[in-house]
Amino acid sequence: MTGLVAAARYLTIVPIPGAAPGRANGFGGAAVWFPVVGLGLGAVLVGVDRVTALLFPSLLAALLTVTAWKLLTGGLHLDGLADCLDGLVGRDREHRLAIMRDSRIGTFGAVGLILFLMLEIVALSGMDWNARWRTLLVAPTIGRATPPLLARLFPAAPGEGQGAAFAGAVRRRTAITAIIVAVVVALIAFGASGLVALALALAVALLAARFLTARVGGITGDVLGAVVEVAELTVLLTVAGWAGARL
Repeated sequence: MTGLVAAARYLTIVPIPGAAPGRANGFGGAAVWFPVVGLGLGAVLVGVDRVTALLFPSLLAALLTVTAWKLLTGGLHLDGLADCLDGLVGRDREHRLAIMRDSRIGTFGAVGLILFLMLEIVALSGMDWNARWRTLLVAPTIGRATPPLLARLFPAAPGEGQGAAFAGAVRRRTAITAIIVAVVVALIAFGASGLVALALALAVALLAARFLTARVGGITGDVLGAVVEVAELTVLLTVAGWAGARL
């Protein structure tokens, strides 16, 4: 339960009492709980979406749900996404990392965030309730199962603090267990078809991680955050374009 508390404290803004864990032992050791925290976040979002859907039109309800989604996570992963997008304009590895460490957001980051959020809102608004609540459970779960997997598959960028500490602390069984949790949730929510969304999300996440790590020399905290966002968006787009989910 210590790991679950550490994961919830790190991945959300929920005020949980207690001292923050050490980076490597706390965040890396708690990584097995990441998809569980994602499932809990999804359950809250289902409630938010249900209430907003009763009060407002579909598009506005989706906007409010996605707003709650990003607020509950403190914009943690959006920050990583923006930093990675800004870093792509760098001349070389060191320049890209320097840009990513800068707390200011650039043009690429701002435009990227706008487009990502618009895609999520429109994708969610186009689903019927049967598909919508299932997607809100599955997307955060799958998204948060990707960091431990990436930490095992890609090297940490040299000297990159939290990302390097996280990658060094994640065990193989942790990554496997996180994926198993995502598989179970996807199967329960969508049946065997849920594996399609999971497979697509993982494939896109791995491609995005390979692209980003090749440009910054390995895994960083920003790369992990960006890939979480990419995986979640992939699930949303997959279900939104999935005719069977509308039945």
